[in-house]
Amino acid sequence: MMADTETIRRIKDETKTIAVVGLSPKSDRPSWGVARFLQGLGYRIIPVNPGHAGDQILGETVYADLSAIPADAKVDMVDIFRRSDAVPGVVDEALTVLPDLKFIWMQLGVRNDEAAAAAETAGKVVVQDRCPKIEFPRLG
Repeated sequence: MMADTETIRRIKDETKTIAVVGLSPKSDRPSWGVARFLQGLGYRIIPVNPGHAGDQILGETVYADLSAIPADAKVDMVDIFRRSDAVPGVVDEALTVLPDLKFIWMQLGVRNDEAAAAAETAGKVVVQDRCPKIEFPRLG
């Protein structure tokens, strides 16, 4: 399903904490730029990247996976910067370990209809193949 303007607005307004799966420490990577943009809008970013667990990216501690994020973090949204074939594992983990999760966002070029359907069946709002750095400013 294609996310409409009202869905994007709801995500923008209701999200406070975003786990960014696949966040790179390299400032020239899209994941870093998008995460920095979201931080600038006031969202808390939680980096998830097993290769950099325990390090800091954008001033936040990096976790190896979603299950390593402390329960009190209250993650509202997972933003996925991984290949489409990695999405089902990320979504399954998110649905299992993030009790406050409302939104699953797959970045430009990332989509997995089966994982999206599973998340929607679990009551989550899913956006595929879009970027919040592009979509949020369109809302004004």
